[in-house]
Amino acid sequence: MADTPTHTEPLSLTTPTALINQTKLLDEIAVDYCSDVCTHHTDSNQIHITFDHRGGARWRSKGRFRYGTFSSHIKCPDGNTSGLNFNIYLSSLEGDKSQDEIDFEFLGKDKRIVQTNFYVDGVGGRERIHDIGFDCSDGFHEYKIKWGPDELEWVIDGVVVRREEREKSDGFPQKPMFLYASVWDASYIDEARWTGAYIGCDAPYLCVYRDVKVPMVEEGEEREECGPGS
Repeated sequence: MADTPTHTEPLSLTTPTALINQTKLLDEIAVDYCSDVCTHHTDSNQIHITFDHRGGARWRSKGRFRYGTFSSHIKCPDGNTSGLNFNIYLSSLEGDKSQDEIDFEFLGKDKRIVQTNFYVDGVGGRERIHDIGFDCSDGFHEYKIKWGPDELEWVIDGVVVRREEREKSDGFPQKPMFLYASVWDASYIDEARWTGAYIGCDAPYLCVYRDVKVPMVEEGEEREECGPGS
């Protein structure tokens, strides 16, 4: 039998990397808007968002997390998705102008690219576009964000596509954050140059998130530290 837990430790700036890497399946979500087009299938560990004449939806974790590993297998919508943005990201609070945020965003005009970005105290401008080498709607692919006090990684199918290290002179995301995902019409941004003009010829569009994983401990909880098993 395993030894008795020796102490507890909240996730913090000193949290070891091994703890940051520990995850669990996300078992509950909150839907911020349009709950009639967002369904959580707990039996198959899938979350579905449909975009049609009713619009899309945004779901999030019920609790916040401060550092850790977040992932999902995602099958992006089929067809001509021009104008749409589908994503998975972390944010301290959606709509807050001083938010910290870490993004994976798919731009509907081209399903062979993904945009990564992060915000500190509401300031972004750190966008990068990545050629992912496949059509993101061709099946499930794993997208992972690894967030530590001094390093960020964006990982696709086990390959690190971007790494950022904390610089002493720059800010770095550190506020507790929710895990979010949404599908929405972003064609009004920058006169449709960002995601393309919305056409909608293949609606309804379905985005599927499978086996969504989050850190073991939410902000404010404590983690049990165990001695070696025997």
